[in-house]
Amino acid sequence: MRELTDGLWWWTARHPEWHPRGFGDVVGCYAVTHGEGTLLIDPLLPVDADRTLAELDAIMRAPVAIMVTIPYHVRSARQLAERYDAEIWGHPAVLKRPIDPDRFREVVPGAALPGGASAFTIGSPRRYEMPLYLPSHRALVFGDALVVADGALRVWLQTTPKPSTEGWFQSRLRPTFEPLLNLDVDRVLVTHGEPVLADAMRALSEAIAGPPWFHGPS
Repeated sequence: MRELTDGLWWWTARHPEWHPRGFGDVVGCYAVTHGEGTLLIDPLLPVDADRTLAELDAIMRAPVAIMVTIPYHVRSARQLAERYDAEIWGHPAVLKRPIDPDRFREVVPGAALPGGASAFTIGSPRRYEMPLYLPSHRALVFGDALVVADGALRVWLQTTPKPSTEGWFQSRLRPTFEPLLNLDVDRVLVTHGEPVLADAMRALSEAIAGPPWFHGPS
């Protein structure tokens, strides 16, 4: 685990379901300590998890909340929820994944979330993914919508572009990202690629204003 700043850690793990190797096969995860406890965001334990668990044990403050940005990112939520007696927060579709439903709490955009976090809707129609804003660290967290690819923060499209894609992106998708530009952002935390820790607001603005980046299943 790498401490990015006081109370904010990042680690990576090989995703067991991602084939073949290449972009997306290693994913990022975050731990955030705050005045009221700890957040684990999209956590995935590596195959040999002993070291990661020991590092998490050393920083953990109760209560613990596991935040899932997108249902595909449930990852190791169940195991860690049992270990730390944690709630699992996310979109209702998270319940389709193998978790203890008694631990589930729905993330409602605009509602108070653990650690003072807030969630935002994106997409038109609305996506299941909800970016999270962490005021304690002035950090904006994305699951799949924004990634770091080729050294830059980009909007990620996973479906093959069509002639209508540019118009759809300009009129339907991009406007749903624009409210995020009103946040006080020092860091953009992504789960694909390295976190953006410098000039984050500029990187965010350029990603939203620029063309999307396509990378689909091989």
